[in-house]
Amino acid sequence: MAGEYSIGELAKMAGVKVQTIRFYEQKKLIPEPPRTIGGQRRYSTEHLNRLSFVRHGRELGFSLEMIESLMLLKEHPEDDCEGADQIARTHLIEVEDKILRLKSLQTELKKMLTHCSNGKIHNCRVIEALSCDCYQHREK
Repeated sequence: MAGEYSIGELAKMAGVKVQTIRFYEQKKLIPEPPRTIGGQRRYSTEHLNRLSFVRHGRELGFSLEMIESLMLLKEHPEDDCEGADQIARTHLIEVEDKILRLKSLQTELKKMLTHCSNGKIHNCRVIEALSCDCYQHREK
């Protein structure tokens, strides 16, 4: 029947693994589908749409909690979008913070490699950099 899919077909159409679908069902991001008399799950186009929404949200780095909130907002298309905007703003701040931390990491790694003498381990800048300041950054 058109519009009814097995879990394998749904996974293929949505570009995810079967285990991912089961995980999202457990997290209540997609509803459990009805089953046939033989016990096989049968997914609808609505399942595919919800799964695609979740997958795309994950590709953009949204947390499952954020995606769940966005899905709840999506159920009220006439409401104003401030809630969705706020979720996206919060995520953008997280992404920008992560970029800053990654740039700092990049700088430190470049510094390590720039000072590398390609000599012996006892003179290795990488090992030295990882070995020093071991206790300096621990919280007191």
